[in-house]
Amino acid sequence: MSVSSPSNTSNTAADQAADKPMTRPDNAHSTGVADSGRWSTKRIAMYALFVALSMAVSFIEFPIIPGVQWLKYDPSGIVCLVAGFAFGPAGAVIVSVLGFVPHLFTNPWGTLMAVLVALALSVPASLIYKKNKTRKGALIGIIVGAVVALAVAIVGNIIVTPFYAHMTTAQVVALIVPALLPFNALKFTIHGVVTFLIYKPISNLLNR
Repeated sequence: MSVSSPSNTSNTAADQAADKPMTRPDNAHSTGVADSGRWSTKRIAMYALFVALSMAVSFIEFPIIPGVQWLKYDPSGIVCLVAGFAFGPAGAVIVSVLGFVPHLFTNPWGTLMAVLVALALSVPASLIYKKNKTRKGALIGIIVGAVVALAVAIVGNIIVTPFYAHMTTAQVVALIVPALLPFNALKFTIHGVVTFLIYKPISNLLNR
C-alpha cells in the first residue's frame, strides 16, 4: 500500500488551483470615467444619459448674432465635448450622432450638418485630451476642435445649404464673412469656455 508524500499532495493542490479559472473581483465590471473603454451596464447607462441630455438641449435654440435670426445656437455641443472628455472619442461619436436623431425626421439636411460639426468639434478635442489629461490638454483640445469644426461648418454650409435653403452656392459664400464666420466662431467659443469650466467637476462626479 503506497502513501503519497506531503510534497506530492502539495503539488496536486497547486495544480488544481492553477486549473481553476480566476474569479474576477466584484468591481471588475464597474465603469467610471477612468475605465479604459470597457463596455458595461454602467458605461452604457452613462452614454444613454449623455445622449438624452444632448437630445434635450438640442431643442433649446436661440439666435446669438443680431440680424441673423435663422442661425440659432443650441448647447448640445457642450454635452458632446464633455462626453468626449469623460469617455474618450467613442463617447464623443456616440453622443454627437445619437443626440441629433430626433431632428432627422424634420430637418435631415440640418441634422447632417449638426452631426458633422459636433463630430468635428468633440472628436479631435477628446483625442488630444485622451493623450494629455490636464487642463492644458483640455484647452488645446478645445481650441483644435473649434478650428476643425469651424472649417467643417463653413465648407459644409457651402455644400449642403443650397440643397434645403433655396439658396445658390454664391449666395451662401456671400454670407460667410457677415454671418457664418462670426456665428460659428461665437458658438464654438461659448462651447469651449463652458466645457472648460465644467468638465473637471463633472468628471470627478462620474468617477465617484
